[in-house]
Amino acid sequence: LRITTAPIPDLRDTGIDHDLADLIEHTMARDPKDRPATTELTHHLRQLTHEHTGAREPTGELPAEGPGPMSAPAEFPEELTSFVGRRSELTAVRNALGTSRLVTLAGIGGVGKTRLALHTAASVRRNYPDGVWLVELGEVRSASVVVDVVATTLGVRDYAGRSLTEALVDALAPRTTLLVVDNCEQVIDAVAELFQVLLARCPDLHVLTTSREPLGLGGETVIRVSPLTTPDPEAAPSLRSATRSDAVALFAERAAAAVPGFELTESNTAVVAQICERLDGLPLAIELAAARLRALSPEQILERLTDRYKLLTRGSRDSPQRQQTLRWSIGWSYELCTPDEQQLWRELSLFAGSFDVDDVEHVCSDTGGQDLLDTLAALVDKSVVLRDDAGGQSCFRLLDTVREFGREKLEDTDAGADLRLRHRDWYRRLVRDAAADWIGPRQLEWIARVRRELPNLRQAFEFALAREDGSALLIATALYPFWMARGFFAEGRRWLARALEQPHPQPPVLRARALYAAAILAGFQGDLVAADARTVEARSLDGPSADPATHAFVAITDGITAFFGGELDRARIRLADAVNAPGVSGEPQLRLEALSLLGWAHVGDGTDLSLKYQSRALNLAQEYGEFVHRGYSLWANGVDLWRAGEPNRAVLLLEEGLRLTRRTDDPLMVFTCLQALAWVAAGQGHARRAAIIMGSAEAHQRLIGSNPVLFPNLLVYQEQFDATVRASLDAATLAEAQREGSVMTTGSAIAHALGERATVPSAPAAKAQTKLTKRELQVAELIAEGLTNKAIAGRLVISQRTAEGHVDHILTKLDFTSRAQVAAWVVEQQSTTPPGDPTA
Repeated sequence: LRITTAPIPDLRDTGIDHDLADLIEHTMARDPKDRPATTELTHHLRQLTHEHTGAREPTGELPAEGPGPMSAPAEFPEELTSFVGRRSELTAVRNALGTSRLVTLAGIGGVGKTRLALHTAASVRRNYPDGVWLVELGEVRSASVVVDVVATTLGVRDYAGRSLTEALVDALAPRTTLLVVDNCEQVIDAVAELFQVLLARCPDLHVLTTSREPLGLGGETVIRVSPLTTPDPEAAPSLRSATRSDAVALFAERAAAAVPGFELTESNTAVVAQICERLDGLPLAIELAAARLRALSPEQILERLTDRYKLLTRGSRDSPQRQQTLRWSIGWSYELCTPDEQQLWRELSLFAGSFDVDDVEHVCSDTGGQDLLDTLAALVDKSVVLRDDAGGQSCFRLLDTVREFGREKLEDTDAGADLRLRHRDWYRRLVRDAAADWIGPRQLEWIARVRRELPNLRQAFEFALAREDGSALLIATALYPFWMARGFFAEGRRWLARALEQPHPQPPVLRARALYAAAILAGFQGDLVAADARTVEARSLDGPSADPATHAFVAITDGITAFFGGELDRARIRLADAVNAPGVSGEPQLRLEALSLLGWAHVGDGTDLSLKYQSRALNLAQEYGEFVHRGYSLWANGVDLWRAGEPNRAVLLLEEGLRLTRRTDDPLMVFTCLQALAWVAAGQGHARRAAIIMGSAEAHQRLIGSNPVLFPNLLVYQEQFDATVRASLDAATLAEAQREGSVMTTGSAIAHALGERATVPSAPAAKAQTKLTKRELQVAELIAEGLTNKAIAGRLVISQRTAEGHVDHILTKLDFTSRAQVAAWVVEQQSTTPPGDPTA
């Protein structure tokens, strides 16, 4: 209140954050009953208070990972070339993100929307303490998978029959995050529907989208991304005036990259300016044209542009002129390719997402060996194909507009159908190889590979469905271990349901395997009605003539459904049938799951069978050298040993399972191991520690949407835990301990449960090690005095822009988000540095 009653002209001299002062002035100039502005002001004041005091709100925010068990955001694609121009657009987008929670960059394809969005997001990242994520929808053609792609990007899983939208709401509601959602146009209705819900229910979520048209939601700020500025065609451009044009600057920079030594001169400036003007300042077209300098002079490029432009204007008159120009520029680049390069361009357009050399060699036709590699390298050189690095392995991709052009050209040939078959067959082979090798030491590699190939797998699956030849069911079923390991239950169930609905005959063993996968996915989501329906259908396959493998899949399907439904006697019989079936020896996934579930079905039956079966599952998982089932077996054996009165041995196994989650990244396993460790700690009299660990476990449980315990017959142990800690701790202490655990990140929760020292040092200690330059230290001290950037520039006799650059560098080096944090850091440094000590 004292701040808001200060004289407005003096606000920036009080040490208040510059942006906050602007907000206060704006709010005070409006009707005081303006509740949205008041709410925003209150939020910023609260953030400022916490930045000064170092206190944390109960949101769980921590550096790097963000609150709770959502995946840490992946690094944005590396900017391999410099970002040219767009100063006004960058400022506009930053300002829009400060006042609107939904900002859309709208414009035609190739105008630079994605690059502008990524560059803006990188520049404002420190404003979003819980992370910035990139959601790429360029390969998505089906509206039904939009929510799956968003959930996959964020690492959000749903194990309990809720919709993925609800799971996303639970994950995002407590976070201050920015989602950059790229290429929305082809699924814009689904995107609008999803983010209307998320923005309404997640108060600190901000969304920056790129699309060829706005989403049309209330509160959306639309920024039209225009082509780059070009020189006035009516004026004779000079070298000095032309370089003020962003389009000319972009051409010159990309030309110098294509032909080292190229530079703008008085003799070529006019030609370059005309090239940029003829290309309407479209960044993609300019980059493609600049790349042609390897073979053509600027004059030759301009000559061809003139001819092709006249030809194109005689085409479709319904399309906007700029779309015609972009289409022509890509087509012109296509025509400059050799016949082999054109053929490979067409064939590469069939890939969705990325692809590697193996993919190209197996899918693309006619060319092969060194010729294929040379042709691919030529397309990379010509900027048609982009090269990326994925874990030390080269992979490639096409820009969307380039891919769309290639696909249109592919439709004009007779090779399209055959190529799609090759694409489908290659990815069907990939998932079959993954399934066959899944239970083994390469499991984590396969998880990463399949995750990376999901866009291509989705495309192959859709084509397989259209063919109606049974291959869709094989693909969906082979991916079952991946759906389980990553928690993508909803998408897996949809694939299986669509494939099972196809009318053509299917081999009984394949159908039994698919029904088993569908039933267990439904069971883990708590959808017992669907699981029962799959089980009834599976039983119809188990006649006298059924082969042993079919019988084994039917038995485990029946046993799973009985177990989740609480029919333990029947579950034990049927799961034992599956374990002992002759056809199970060649099905390690089925065997491990049957043994593990059989062990859980015997929990509390007064025998040692639970430990016996769980030990067999653990030994088998270790023998195979796999990771996912080993983790669950460690958890199961730990619980059994604890129940048997051996808590110390139990803790060793549970901690080993928890360490394994750092490699498997499975939030369900994190939840189960933390919960079991909390049970043990409570039983050993460590009530407060147990409550903290349980707080972390329950945060994961709520996020994934599972039941309070994974299996019904474990509920008694959770009830015993609740009674023990409530008897040991008063209500306030218990609530504080649970809150302390609930706000931990996954990494922090694991480290705490394992008794490890924090890997992230406290803020003052971390910042004390940061080295600022002498000038940056001067600027930091002036920030602490409350000076604005303009005042700092005047004090140090430097330009305001230079002062702003120093402030940005300081914030980046110290990993801070506001000037107030810098001021607090300076005060802390001054209080801990001995007088006369030159090191700070």
